[in-house]
Amino acid sequence: MADEDYYKTLGVAKSASPDEIQKAYRKLARKFHPDLHADEEEKVREKAKQSFQKVQQAYDVLSDPKKRQMYDQMGPGFEQMGGGNPFGGGGNPFGAAGEGIDLSQLFGGGGGGGGFPDIFAQMGGGGPTGGRGQRGRSQAAPKGADVEQEITVPFATAILGGQHQVSLQRRSGKVDRIDVKIPAGIESNKKIRLRGQGNESPGGGPGGDLLITVKIAQHPVYSRKGMNLQVSVPINLLEAVEGAKIDIPTPYGTVAIKVPPNSSSGKALRLKGMGIKGKNRSGDLIATLQIALPAEISPADLERLKQLEEDWTDDTLRSDLTW
Repeated sequence: MADEDYYKTLGVAKSASPDEIQKAYRKLARKFHPDLHADEEEKVREKAKQSFQKVQQAYDVLSDPKKRQMYDQMGPGFEQMGGGNPFGGGGNPFGAAGEGIDLSQLFGGGGGGGGFPDIFAQMGGGGPTGGRGQRGRSQAAPKGADVEQEITVPFATAILGGQHQVSLQRRSGKVDRIDVKIPAGIESNKKIRLRGQGNESPGGGPGGDLLITVKIAQHPVYSRKGMNLQVSVPINLLEAVEGAKIDIPTPYGTVAIKVPPNSSSGKALRLKGMGIKGKNRSGDLIATLQIALPAEISPADLERLKQLEEDWTDDTLRSDLTW
């Protein structure tokens, strides 16, 4: 990366202020951070990793006033000239790009933009002169950055609860498979926090948290409204007229429901306690009847229906329809 134009890498002018540099860095780091490409193809992950390293290297230099001054005077090779370490000896005393940097700054964490006192504090040491850190800052190693992921679980899993597995790529390249417990009755967009399962701390402190946003896949026939489950149940014309007992599948097994005689489409039957089961109460299952006619009707059947229609004629059938 010695030939990189760090200003061009961050997309800022050479006159950019520290705030502008930090803002550009955070934007690019969110875009290229390896944790955000854990589910991509290997080629895409590797490209994102390389881009992230370039952005991190540029930020490490431009966010430090002393390093930035030397870079402006001597170019990107200043560290190889021994100018990168103000304490002598040449080279970079803080390791490779990205090490010793608290990436939680990218995702809402505190902290400013670089500087040797900040880096020493993040590594758990004191300031350049030893002892206590800048302004009495704690010497404890910082917590690792939180990681956010979004998952989509089957409708049945959201209703009954279950397990879901997520993959999380660490900075080392290792991929961890983490089991997530999905509580019964969880709603879409709810978050699950797994403490300590996020990014490792760069200074040996506690790991960050893994924040899982849960999305729920649609069911082919069932839907949810609050604590209630809703389903549309097709019945034939004879069942609607004569009444019937029919079986329907539910999350808790097959149950029989009674269709009252002379049931019209849209009639709702309520099954108490067969909805979503919560800690304090359970919802109901609302089965809405829909009369399903055959795809084809023979001429003879059509004549019989016409005769029935004459017998069943009701002038008030649509009297309630108003604009």
